[in-house]
Amino acid sequence: MADAVIKFRDVSYRLPNGRQILYNVNFEVLRGEILVLLGRSGSGKTTALKLVNRLLELTDGELHVEGRLVREWDVIKLRRHIGYAIQEVGLFPHYTVERNIGLVPVIENWPREKVANRVQELLNLVGLNKDIASRYPHQLSGGQRQRVGVARALAADPPILLMDEPFGALDPLTRADLQREFLSLQRKLGKTVLFVTHDLREAMLLGSRIALLEEGKLASLSSPEGFLNSSEPLVAKYVEAFGSPFEGHTKRGCA
Repeated sequence: MADAVIKFRDVSYRLPNGRQILYNVNFEVLRGEILVLLGRSGSGKTTALKLVNRLLELTDGELHVEGRLVREWDVIKLRRHIGYAIQEVGLFPHYTVERNIGLVPVIENWPREKVANRVQELLNLVGLNKDIASRYPHQLSGGQRQRVGVARALAADPPILLMDEPFGALDPLTRADLQREFLSLQRKLGKTVLFVTHDLREAMLLGSRIALLEEGKLASLSSPEGFLNSSEPLVAKYVEAFGSPFEGHTKRGCA
């Protein structure tokens, strides 16, 4: 059995005004898997993700990363241990692609030549031409910027990736291409991935397991096949809402 890299134990989160976003959430992310947090807008997916790298601090319960309580981690070391990719990409507009990708290795005091080699390695890994390294984000297409965002998340070779709707803003064809490329990349690298989406098709394609959040509570946790065949009313309603059958989704996001 794979060991659990991330553990949520009765995790709750409340805003300063007292509004509760997460209620006693329990799940584990196993080493080398892609666990998808699925749910509608406002279900608590992104909040759960941000608790892992302490962009938010949990209110109650325990959250472990690599066997340690998240509160016991030095926050800087924790975040450098975790790659983070989001829908808006978040590239620095005044940095070239090379500087954006190499940011964390530079902060980690990698030798200049090692950083340059890593940038070229990652550009190749995410399917970008090396000539793109000198361009700025505004000179790239949406798909190219998203690939750069993934490359930056991988730059220091973190064992854990947090991905918050990373392909959500792309057109359907580019999104499908990047989903397939990411799945292929994951099979090579074997990262532990917590992936947020509201799209069941994306969850089915990428996830080794799917955790459905509804109004801040964990409503279901199962394999993609188990999700589709679930008799739970909420899950069945979610599947029905997407309409089309899901034949062919047999390759999962596991190492």
